[in-house]
Amino acid sequence: MLRDLYRRGMFLMADEERGEINAYEADPRAIVPLREEDGLRIPRSLRQRVRSGRFRVTSDVCFGRVIEACAEAREGGTWISPPLAALYTALHASGERDGVHAHSVEAWVDGPEGALLVGGLYGVAVGAVFCGESMFSRPGEGGTDASKVCLVHLIRHLNERGFELLDSQIWNPHLARFGAREISASMYRARLSELRDRKVGWGPFAQGL
Repeated sequence: MLRDLYRRGMFLMADEERGEINAYEADPRAIVPLREEDGLRIPRSLRQRVRSGRFRVTSDVCFGRVIEACAEAREGGTWISPPLAALYTALHASGERDGVHAHSVEAWVDGPEGALLVGGLYGVAVGAVFCGESMFSRPGEGGTDASKVCLVHLIRHLNERGFELLDSQIWNPHLARFGAREISASMYRARLSELRDRKVGWGPFAQGL
């Protein structure tokens, strides 16, 4: 079901009070540019944070822990219910099929008892489109800017692997700092139909800018 929904340009959200899981199609649709010539903006301070090497950034090391952290209750509640988290975790575990696969990006710092997960994000790859779902950071554990650093690494990785579109579904001020803009749902569906069957492998995840 999830694979089919994403190939049609839809995504799922759970109602926190009733627990119902519903499919949505945002109109307008928010996208984040992948290249500077297309409007991507990465603040100088964030570039410095990435280059500092404060965080070790990985991919698909602990998908379940990332989505669990994204689902933790926060101000305004959460749209990731346990059943919905289980669906995405199953999608990740089942591997790529029909051009669709779920991936996570993780940020780590060294702690007294080993590596600490302090930030991350997850989303769904559909051919040459990556649909970002949610992100988190834990400033109290040394994860200030960790989710932003993960996003920068993700953008670099998508460019290296040949992805053409980073879908963020719904515009928000945080993503606006990266140059996020809105397009119509019909324009998004047209781009998706062009890119969803393109063979783009996830490949190894390299660090750096």
